[in-house]
Amino acid sequence: MEDGAPVEQLPNLEYEQWRYQLQLSDEVVPPQEKQQIKEKLFNAIKQDNMLPYYLFVCNELKWPIDQSLVDQMEKAVNDKVKQLDDTIKDATENLGESEVREALQAKADFYARIGDKDKAASQYRATFEKTIGFGQKFDIIFTLIRIGIFWNDHDLTARNFEKAKAMVEQGSDWDRKNRLKVYEAVYAMSVREFKKAAHLLLDTVSTFTAVELMDYQTFIYYSVLMAVVAVDRVTLKEKVINAPEVLAVIDKMPAVGSLMNSLYNSNYAQFFVALAQVTDELKKNRFLGAHAGFYCKELRILAYSQMLESYRSVQLENMAAAFGVTTDFLDKELSRFISTGRLHCKIDKVGGIVETNRADSKNAQYQATIKHGDLLLNRVQKLSRVINL
Repeated sequence: MEDGAPVEQLPNLEYEQWRYQLQLSDEVVPPQEKQQIKEKLFNAIKQDNMLPYYLFVCNELKWPIDQSLVDQMEKAVNDKVKQLDDTIKDATENLGESEVREALQAKADFYARIGDKDKAASQYRATFEKTIGFGQKFDIIFTLIRIGIFWNDHDLTARNFEKAKAMVEQGSDWDRKNRLKVYEAVYAMSVREFKKAAHLLLDTVSTFTAVELMDYQTFIYYSVLMAVVAVDRVTLKEKVINAPEVLAVIDKMPAVGSLMNSLYNSNYAQFFVALAQVTDELKKNRFLGAHAGFYCKELRILAYSQMLESYRSVQLENMAAAFGVTTDFLDKELSRFISTGRLHCKIDKVGGIVETNRADSKNAQYQATIKHGDLLLNRVQKLSRVINL
């Protein structure tokens, strides 16, 4: 790929999103929606003769294998590989290093396109060895990271992140540095490092160019979701709610927009409705589906904490009304979060009051000083015993 040329979606991450949704229960993805997704995935597989990926999908989703389709795709794949090998041979014998590199890259791209992870990774490594241009090398690393993300191969992803970071230290252009942040954010999000993902995404809101990974609306969707759960109110207002880039597309994401604004504006009843809608959306997302319950819990804790910060005590009945839930539900919720140390308050069941327990900062500093002093004294005593010996 020439510097400045658009990056092809290799592999296309949307295919794995579709496959992920097809394995979910009918309660999460209704049968009619599944049928539409299945048709899209099947047509994409046939269009690009994705034989390795077709066999993988059939195994994962228990689809019956269409042997005639397999034979048809196998012939097409073999013919294409032969053509690519002939091109590589001709370039090696008759042309220059640049043409050899392009021929090797074409074969690597083909394997990535049809869903042959191992051959694609091997071929890209061979191409990397023949590549001189720094930008082209970086783009190969990006493609290997996408392959790792597509196949959920954490080892492949992590190894190539290390290579990418080493290349950034050697010196890289502004665009690729920013794209790397988006790649890191997607990976961080998928392994539940929401705070890291939020800061990386917000750093690139005004400079997003990683369209080979996701479209701009999806990027903003993830940016808002991560920011709501991971940044403070001042940052949320400044970098998300007031950001022109977010304002331009947030109306296309009504549930996420409602979640963000209702939490910031302390409209807790609306917030709970939006949170339920967003949680249902997250269950369908391959990066966040496994974390949907955790995400929902963290935001409930955040909302409860935000309300309790404004009061020394509040009637349990009034708090339940503010959130649009029953007092029994709220009592159980708060009790669970209090017992695990996530909320600093206590419930007066007889009086029906929730009392906040704000930490005394001066007392906390005093206790920390005493603790550090004890550690220092212990080290001095050990050192003195060694010197005396």
